[in-house]
Amino acid sequence: MTATDSAIKIEVDTEYLEQQSDPDQGKYVFSYTITIINLGDRSAKLETRHWVITDGNGHVSEVQGAGVVGETPVIPPNTAYQYTSGTVLETPLGFMEGKYGMTTESGEPFDALIPAFRLAVPGLLH
Repeated sequence: MTATDSAIKIEVDTEYLEQQSDPDQGKYVFSYTITIINLGDRSAKLETRHWVITDGNGHVSEVQGAGVVGETPVIPPNTAYQYTSGTVLETPLGFMEGKYGMTTESGEPFDALIPAFRLAVPGLLH
């Protein structure tokens, strides 16, 4: 999964964490690794995140806050920042999408959109 919003390119890789999941209890744990690439000619600081998480039953939850994994990284031009986080769903299939609130080095705010990506137990979809 890859998206480009202005000079920010976002790549997402997901993984089902079977050892931490308990399907009998409706607990499906997923990790996601996000790579944020600054293709522009100015540094960009990641200030906030806003996630919309939808499970297979259509239940929607939102997560908002400062930074990611406790950091508000500054991403210089032509470099990338990567982090891994996770979420728990009540169903074996779901989707996440959202946006990062960012600022340029001169303080101009902009949003880097994160397109919807799928969280699915392997073998669920053929």
